[in-house]
Amino acid sequence: MSFNMLLADSGSTKTDWCLIQSGKKKYLDTQGINPYFLQQHEIVSILEQELKINPKKIALDEIHFYGAGINSTDKQKLIERSLKEYFASSKVKSYSDMLAAARATCLHDKGIACILGTGSNSCFFDGKKITFKTPALGYVLGDEGGATSLGKKLLQYYLHDIMEVDLKKQFEARFEGLLETALEQIYRGPFPNRFLAQFARFIFEQRGHFMIENIAEDCLNDFFMNHLLRYPKVHQVPVHFSGSVAFHLQDILKTLSEQYEIQVGKIIQKPIKGLVAYHSI
Repeated sequence: MSFNMLLADSGSTKTDWCLIQSGKKKYLDTQGINPYFLQQHEIVSILEQELKINPKKIALDEIHFYGAGINSTDKQKLIERSLKEYFASSKVKSYSDMLAAARATCLHDKGIACILGTGSNSCFFDGKKITFKTPALGYVLGDEGGATSLGKKLLQYYLHDIMEVDLKKQFEARFEGLLETALEQIYRGPFPNRFLAQFARFIFEQRGHFMIENIAEDCLNDFFMNHLLRYPKVHQVPVHFSGSVAFHLQDILKTLSEQYEIQVGKIIQKPIKGLVAYHSI
């Protein structure tokens, strides 16, 4: 008898999916599904338009959805209702993106898991559950080390006109058109965190420039100071990192970890394959 399971890991920008049918895996993606920003009908619309899975042809036994913004029972229920409406599946569970990072990197062992993607977050995982975490305050008050903080700092350099001349020219060429409406997008646009995060790509592309390195090191050091170094067991267990920023700036993460005498564990770009491993054990 075949067993069909659907796994999802969603950030604010993108959702990675894995459909497992009788042991065979198929990876898919859609835009980010964050219940903090989206209503049920909007989530269902994304599934209808972007997820290439026909619910009439595939009967799912289980759906496990991990995502940003799932930080309360209300948000959990919103995601679960949306998935049940689209798939007509009874066994649907939703979890925070923090638990996704913990399970994908720690599996069933103790460790500290960190997310450095669009935003940032961290927790201590005892092998079964999250037992301690520092506050995640979002892109306005927090997200230290995440793409939103990198993008914000880069944009500040540009708008304050303190960006080095050659770097400024490349920045303007890279984001021609966007910079003219930056303040409007940030203060009045629908997804200001996504808007800020897109500028982090410029940092990944321009590694080696002294201003780029300073911005990256400062933002990641803020994450270490405000979060990692507050964990009582930070020097006793491995510290794992996931997300696009962690992946692209892993050399800086390793250097900072060495300076603070922290043991680096796994550094992965996406948790989805780790979640497949976790749910297969």
